[in-house]
Amino acid sequence: MKFLINIAFKNMFRNKLRTVVSILAIAFAVMVIVFTRGLIDGMIEDTYSLYIHYDTGHIKIIDQEYEQKEKLLSLNYTVNGLENRSLTEMESDLSQLEGIEMVVPRLKFGAAVSTEDELVQMLAWGVEGQKELQFTNIGRELSKGRMVEPGRREVVMGTALLDKIDRSLGEKVTMVYTTAFSSFQGATFEIVGELESNLPLLNEQVVFMPLDTAQQLLYLNDEATELLLVTADRDQANNYLPGVRNYLNQNGGGKYLAQGWKNGNSFIQLLEVSETIYNFIYLFLVLLSSIVVINTLVMIVKERTQEIGMMSALGLKSREILWLFILEGSAMAVIGSFVGALGGGALNYYLARVGFDYSAAFEDIDVLMNPIIYPTYKFEHMVFAFLIGVVVTTLTAIIPARRAAKLDPTEALREI
Repeated sequence: MKFLINIAFKNMFRNKLRTVVSILAIAFAVMVIVFTRGLIDGMIEDTYSLYIHYDTGHIKIIDQEYEQKEKLLSLNYTVNGLENRSLTEMESDLSQLEGIEMVVPRLKFGAAVSTEDELVQMLAWGVEGQKELQFTNIGRELSKGRMVEPGRREVVMGTALLDKIDRSLGEKVTMVYTTAFSSFQGATFEIVGELESNLPLLNEQVVFMPLDTAQQLLYLNDEATELLLVTADRDQANNYLPGVRNYLNQNGGGKYLAQGWKNGNSFIQLLEVSETIYNFIYLFLVLLSSIVVINTLVMIVKERTQEIGMMSALGLKSREILWLFILEGSAMAVIGSFVGALGGGALNYYLARVGFDYSAAFEDIDVLMNPIIYPTYKFEHMVFAFLIGVVVTTLTAIIPARRAAKLDPTEALREI
């Protein structure tokens, strides 16, 4: 085998330009795989985090009927406790269940602010400020002021939303809204915090206020539209879901729906499917680059027909000729894949700090996605791309290698 390896390496650079082109083709495909995998991984991980923080939690509890009315921000189907337990007591019980570290209540409803030119609509969220700071990344987005505190008529909103209503930190704003009894009312709030976020939801739409204040204004004493349960590990959330459902069924008679974060939003399920699809795309990219290697080896077989015949005549077996060309293709695959993996890793290392700005592409898309995507730099992405490059290219090298091994020595020696 050592003898065949030596010959394979010597033959590989007999036509240096052709070999270099083949190696570069493999390197480019592998580099694209590393980069794309890092980009997609960064986008998906960031999107998962956003949906967990601002939509689904690790486990989400809502009224069975509210699931169909959620986009309408209906206040008719709230989480208001169980048969013998208030909402506050229900939260306490849930926080003591196995795996549940925190219960985050939210009361979502529609609101609007009138300006001289238009009526600016917004999403009002009644929240417990300290829990939001612990659970979400909103603390990093809070550029000025502070988060809302219980018992006060105060709000926090994004810079873009503040610009729309021509208000700034420290000023007052009057909001109109519909109560649980479908009556229109208004209230004045002090702006105590300003959010500066790349996320359109936070920057342009949502206004945060204390949960107890929202409950008082909407006539929803000790009620919320949803409870988000937080676990130590999102991937273990489904393990604790049966315990949550069992508690709700025993005490609430099936009134509430408990969903794991993967089933809480259809877009998350779509992202999971896309991860599988991208794996096939990676394979297709390497197969395309392998065509160059196949073409190179076919040309080599054609050029060395007499040489192959002579090797056969001198006692080299068909199996050894087969291995000779496979080794030559494998060597190009290893070198190209190694260079491509390093190049892709270096590219992701740089872009992980700089990011890609897709703001223009996300302008009309109603999903929780950060318009600035930061690719992830992971050694496992480089290993994955390197292995797929070596394996696929080596397997495709068998095609011309078999052709060389099947050459009849007598016919081969007659080739001019």
